[in-house]
Amino acid sequence: MEGYNTSSTDFTFMGLFNTEETSGLVFATISVIFLTALVANGIMIFLIRTDTHLHTPMYFLLSHLSFIDMMYISTIVPKMLIDYLLGQRTISFVGCTAQHFLYLTLVGAEFFLLGLMAYDRYVAICNPLRYPVLMSRRICWIIIAGSWFGGSLDGFLLTPITMSFPFCSSREINHFFCEAPAVLKLACADTALYETVMYVCCVLMLLIPFSVVICSYARILTTVYHMSSVEGRKKAFATCSSHMTVVTLFYGAAIYTYMVPHSYHSPSQDKIFSVFYTILTPMLNPLIYSLRNKDVTGALRRALGKLRSSHRVSGNF
Repeated sequence: MEGYNTSSTDFTFMGLFNTEETSGLVFATISVIFLTALVANGIMIFLIRTDTHLHTPMYFLLSHLSFIDMMYISTIVPKMLIDYLLGQRTISFVGCTAQHFLYLTLVGAEFFLLGLMAYDRYVAICNPLRYPVLMSRRICWIIIAGSWFGGSLDGFLLTPITMSFPFCSSREINHFFCEAPAVLKLACADTALYETVMYVCCVLMLLIPFSVVICSYARILTTVYHMSSVEGRKKAFATCSSHMTVVTLFYGAAIYTYMVPHSYHSPSQDKIFSVFYTILTPMLNPLIYSLRNKDVTGALRRALGKLRSSHRVSGNF
């Protein structure tokens, strides 16, 4: 056991900016995605909070999804961009622990919330008469609290164990943030039991919510198929397909990273798949779920109209 060091020394990220020829392009692309995610999710939260037409269970859940997306992309991307500008790649032991905990908590909350949001759509389309009862304000708060509880439980359970392993003298994390599989590769101890525990957690956090999503949308599509309105059917199919694309991208990339045996993927593949559910999804969620929605675009037009009116009034003075 001489090859490891348990002191709180810094870790070094290998990162995404490995090739000088493409690092500038990658930096610019991630910067645009990050700013788009913040602006789009921020607009969603503002509209849902201020427009009474959006005070419904679906948009209440979407506002919390936007909040989670803003939080968890902000735990990873800003440090990565700042490190690139400053020419550094290190993170302290405490910083790595905090990032690991926040990431697990936030992404875990999103896993559960997406599954429960699919249930909301199922009730709205398949049981519309019972929707006010099955998706009351109280039920919505239970869904939010349950999602945060599940994510927090995952963070509090796995983070202390992950960061308590003795780490080898080489503290180079072949990743762009402190994700458990990449950090565990530095451990100078047997991690088999812990990886089994993590696998069980992933079954609970990934497969079960994803199964709820699949079942909910299967029932929705069955109901939509029997609609008499051809136009309504096309609209519902387009909406469901776009939702399923984003959800499959999110869950699929996470399942690949956490549940597929390590022998089947390389560090470079892990980075690519992690980009999908940590960087791309927070940008895509508001664009796919909400900003394409007529209710949201209508609320945006009303907000812009009020802004123009206030400018005219102030200009008259």
